[in-house]
Amino acid sequence: MTRTMMVTGASKGIGASTVEKFFYGDNDVDTIVLVARESKEFDKLQERLSSDNPHGKKIVPFTVDLADRAKIVGFLHEAMALAGKIDILVNNAGYTAPCAIQQIDFGDFERTMQVNVYAPFTIVQELLQQGNRFDLIVNIASTAGMGGRPGWLTYGASKAAMINMSEAMKAELAIFDTRVVCISPGRCATDLRRTLAPDEDPSTIMQPEHVAGVIDMLASEVGPYIDSQNLVVRQ
Repeated sequence: MTRTMMVTGASKGIGASTVEKFFYGDNDVDTIVLVARESKEFDKLQERLSSDNPHGKKIVPFTVDLADRAKIVGFLHEAMALAGKIDILVNNAGYTAPCAIQQIDFGDFERTMQVNVYAPFTIVQELLQQGNRFDLIVNIASTAGMGGRPGWLTYGASKAAMINMSEAMKAELAIFDTRVVCISPGRCATDLRRTLAPDEDPSTIMQPEHVAGVIDMLASEVGPYIDSQNLVVRQ
């Protein structure tokens, strides 16, 4: 039996590494739904996958701004029509605009919550309401959601919400035999990390492919033996 996977924030970082891990791997995933905002990186990823497809897998790309709930609902109907089902969902897309509390623009705070919390909730809820039953949902939070950090108020709050939301999803969706795992990466060399820590040398910290390897493990036959409310991944 083959499975279909959906990855948000698929254009770069952990999202792109996860897509490539499953696309080039000899596994039971034969269709991958890619979701990201319009960008050169997203175009290049699609070109790369299309030109080198050793296992004959299908890619279904969607260009969507996950801050727009109406567009999320719309593309999910199309995705289900094209893919038929979503067995593995990786809620990876993230946004932040770090600054001191007195400088926070409320519109940025809203966008942070829309992308980091409301979007993954909407995707899960809408697909459930369309009759989809997941095998595995992986929600990407952050160690920033496990404790407050100066300048990271909006991002940390959104990731704390993701950790809590994942616990509720895990309890509620167990009736469908759906596994829900929340991953909280520590310092990881992504564009988002460069926004949060611009002076850091990215070569000295964890790389996106390391997190993708953990997701691959969770989707494998050993995945059901990993039972964690919040799986911390860091050096």
